[in-house]
Amino acid sequence: MKLNFEEYKSKVYACWTGKNIGGTIGGPYEGKREILNVTGFSTKPGEALPNDDLDLQLVWLHAVESEGPKNITAEVLGDYWLSFISGYWNEYGIAQENMQRGIIPPLCGDFENPWKHSNGAWIRTEIWASLAPGYPDLAVRFAIEDAKLDHGLGEGTYAAAFVAAIESAAFVISDVNELIKIGLAKIPENCRMAQTVRLVIKCFNEGKTPLETRNIVQASNADIGDGWFQSPSNVGFVVIGLLYGEGDFKKSMLTALNCGDDTDCTAGTVGSIMGIMYGEKGLPKDWCEYIGDKIVTGTINPCVSFPFVKTCKELTEKVCSLAPAVLRLNSANAIKVELCDKTELSAEERAKILMPYGKAEETDGMRASLFSLKENAFTKKIGCITVVTTYENGLNITPNEEKTVSLKVINDVKAYGNLPHTARFKLWLPEGFEADKSSFDVFVPHWTPITLDCVSEEIKIKIKADEKISALNEILIETSVNGRYAKGYISLVFVAEK
Repeated sequence: MKLNFEEYKSKVYACWTGKNIGGTIGGPYEGKREILNVTGFSTKPGEALPNDDLDLQLVWLHAVESEGPKNITAEVLGDYWLSFISGYWNEYGIAQENMQRGIIPPLCGDFENPWKHSNGAWIRTEIWASLAPGYPDLAVRFAIEDAKLDHGLGEGTYAAAFVAAIESAAFVISDVNELIKIGLAKIPENCRMAQTVRLVIKCFNEGKTPLETRNIVQASNADIGDGWFQSPSNVGFVVIGLLYGEGDFKKSMLTALNCGDDTDCTAGTVGSIMGIMYGEKGLPKDWCEYIGDKIVTGTINPCVSFPFVKTCKELTEKVCSLAPAVLRLNSANAIKVELCDKTELSAEERAKILMPYGKAEETDGMRASLFSLKENAFTKKIGCITVVTTYENGLNITPNEEKTVSLKVINDVKAYGNLPHTARFKLWLPEGFEADKSSFDVFVPHWTPITLDCVSEEIKIKIKADEKISALNEILIETSVNGRYAKGYISLVFVAEK
């Protein structure tokens, strides 16, 4: 697949400008649950509103610049969150509090989080899409690592995957219906997010009005708060805007915004998607002049040194300078994206974009992502292996209770060569705990004509608490590979129930 670099750059700039326009138009109405009748800006000319939708993406850009595109995981992003992000509401605050208690990402997004179905993650996916243009599986993989921080494996994470896929594919495809189909291919068919999107499509095809569709969507999600600040309904409003907007930027944005609820997010995401689809030429000139180019931040800690970008143009330059390296270092055998002097997308490449998540990409990172797509699971890369650890019954524990933790070991054959390994594990238990295994070896296969996968059998560890345990209990699993020097530690935290 080839992308004309100048065309790509125009789309990235239009993405950020569209995001800024929507966040500023929608910001004054955020949280209003009634049907609205907004027709344009209510803010002063030249003054963009600060918006966490964009703020967090500046932090993620800094993480990619500092850590490199091969090292973007929930664990890495969690450290950047604690350093730079000051927003402390809803899922943001829960995730931050969990991390500060020692609950590592992505468990911090699952544990005691009633906001895991909310909007915090899908509103910040443009950075992943613009770094992985035309490569939705990669954008989705980044977006999932990001979303797990504050949504675990809730609907908020599926929403992020859906939106990131649409935004990435929009760099090469401009048909809204096809983009929505691509987004649906990347999330489970039975998740609430997918059900809501299909409901919007059904209403649209039946000839219902945008208002009728909005009310049907809201009613369908009544069990999660009428959709109030919840991702299925709000992403549904974005889809309403895209379908009923008929390719017109203003109509699409205002249709989504006037559904109400998380209006800065819905308008901002429609703006970014439309910007990517049509580039700068698709942006309304009067709205661009009204908003200006300035980026205003509100949730980045001002007391910590941070490489701020101050304009959409500056942000575009940074993203476009990084994208070639991101694409080169992450390209799979099935998908390769080249930024060059022309745009070419073959029928075969188009078909690969439409594949379900993980089917078009054979990489170590994708295998780890697919194996860890379950609640209370996380990955840890240690030398030439990646360990997927799962709490089978959550992190809470009571005195005398027994818990089960399972391990799977992935052989990182793409990076380290197609060789079998023996992984060695040793448990370090705090006072008041015992386990049925103190040390053990696990054979990690490689690919052969008869071994079709390079993942170990699942190993279960039973951990039992005594009568007296601390409020927070950490178990360390020392991990190494026989014949290799790399050694790491997997941290298991159990929280005593009150």
